[in-house]
Amino acid sequence: MKIVILDGYTINPGDLSWEKLELMCDKLTVFDATPQDKIVSRVGDAEIMMTSKCKITREIMKQCPNLRYIGSTATGYNNIDVKAASELGIAVTNIPAYASDAVAQHTFALILELTNSVGLHNESVHDGDWTDCKYFCYWKKPISLLAGKSLGIIGYGAIGRKVAEIAEAFGMKVNIYSRDPEATMKSDYVSLHCPLTEDNAKMVNAQFLVNMKPGAILINTARGGLVDERALADALKSGFIAAAATDVLEHEPPEASCPLLGLDNCIITPHLAWAPEDMRRQVIDVLAENLDSWLNGRVLNRVEDL
Repeated sequence: MKIVILDGYTINPGDLSWEKLELMCDKLTVFDATPQDKIVSRVGDAEIMMTSKCKITREIMKQCPNLRYIGSTATGYNNIDVKAASELGIAVTNIPAYASDAVAQHTFALILELTNSVGLHNESVHDGDWTDCKYFCYWKKPISLLAGKSLGIIGYGAIGRKVAEIAEAFGMKVNIYSRDPEATMKSDYVSLHCPLTEDNAKMVNAQFLVNMKPGAILINTARGGLVDERALADALKSGFIAAAATDVLEHEPPEASCPLLGLDNCIITPHLAWAPEDMRRQVIDVLAENLDSWLNGRVLNRVEDL
């Protein structure tokens, strides 16, 4: 049995081991990343394909005649045509809810960078500003308090619940969109934690932003495709939205023309919320567990066509 991992670098850039998967097959081939036009040739006659970002279409599956199993190395699997896989007798699995703690933690890393500007002030001190200051303290940007502020959460799954717990520990009022859409939209912070679907693509559009509280802040650690980036950029430039912080963009890596790049009131991190070493090790563990389950006729984390 042959296993091909099409985009393994982000999971294991060299600090972890693929041993658990190596022991399960005759040959394991790991590519750091794979362009769309190289997928078929790289899968070749392998029975097992694993990927997180490659778009796996019906046509690609048909061109890989030995393919019997596709393992998503992420929670999301919208890059895989699950219906086609089911019709072609190809099993699909994913890694459910493995990064809830990590993504919730990063959500608040973004929020705290907006409220306290730790990076900015650290840089200022190292540049000598404090040494030259005649006062015992100073601040380059206003500092704001989270206690007493409201946080609206759109998507109240495992990650959304973790974010709510942290927010409450900070003394914030939590509004859940599925329970109270109006209160959520008028929150001081609105944080996205829902999956990307055909129905909610670019849900954060001009109308959505107009319905937010003036001066509010948008946080996105879910999927870049949820946001109309041009509409958000316009709202940020006008000042109607005070700031945004996102770990995800519509195109990753971003194109040079991305309208959010270069905006002073928009923090962007490179889709790393999920990526603590503990989480990446867990991904490899679950990939092996999922494959072992399938090989033994079970359905652990099996994704079904809905």
